[in-house]
Amino acid sequence: MFVRKKNNRSGSTSVVVVDKSGRRFRELKTIGISSNEKEIAELYQAGKKWIAAHCGEQDMFAIAAREGEEKQVTEYLLSNVENILLNGPQQILNQVFRLVGFDAIEDGIFKQLVVSRLCQPQSKMATVDYLKSHFDEDVDLHKIYRYLDKLHTTEKDKVQQISVEHTRRILGGRIGVVFYDVTTLYFESDYEDDLRAKGFSKDGKHSQPQVVLGLLVSAGGYPLSYSLFKDSQYEGRTMLPIVEDFVQRFNWEDCVVVADSGLMNSKNSALLESGGYQYIIGFKIKGGYIVKNNAYSTP
Repeated sequence: MFVRKKNNRSGSTSVVVVDKSGRRFRELKTIGISSNEKEIAELYQAGKKWIAAHCGEQDMFAIAAREGEEKQVTEYLLSNVENILLNGPQQILNQVFRLVGFDAIEDGIFKQLVVSRLCQPQSKMATVDYLKSHFDEDVDLHKIYRYLDKLHTTEKDKVQQISVEHTRRILGGRIGVVFYDVTTLYFESDYEDDLRAKGFSKDGKHSQPQVVLGLLVSAGGYPLSYSLFKDSQYEGRTMLPIVEDFVQRFNWEDCVVVADSGLMNSKNSALLESGGYQYIIGFKIKGGYIVKNNAYSTP
């Protein structure tokens, strides 16, 4: 659509809005008639406004000018941005960290490592880069190694205590059933030591040093306890030490231990029974799981 000035026989000028469809022109609206040049100019502008109101038409030159200004402002702002930081993960995970109770760990690097491990699990060196580039937090790589030693020697029990108390709150004060399983962790190294040794690997990394990780969790998968063993340690012998340590330290009563048949051999079953523990053995038959209760008599 466009505005047209049409000369009349009387000498006046009509201002109309015209629409072109194919080769045909059709007058849609007569804005007005006048012989005065000033009035004709006003009618012409009124015709443009009518088109804009009825068809959403906008002034292309005004749009181009506005877009040019917006582009200049955007480029100016971006040229002054030195870094882009992510606050979303911290806003969420900091609250979860506090609600669990881990803020009782005074060393701030503990939270930094936890957040990094949840958001982007990677090597310690890459974690240093991640904390700097995404959160503008400077953490020295050697400080991470020193803190991991501290975590293992002096803070592991405190972290476990917080985790267990949180689990008790979630489960209404009673843990009840626990699940135990093991896995192997391998190292990108050729060197063995007192803990790392080459052997069986569930990841197929038999030529690399391994450790055995035993994990005890509650219903719902909340972590309760863990321990590391040398790869040469038979996994069936890892369960009792963790269970007994957990029972003694946290006064766990009416305990029911659940594990698969590979861990619940006859010797472990006898030891559990002699210790007064109830247990459930799970094993796989024809693609499905069934559970055999050997000692659990609670209705």
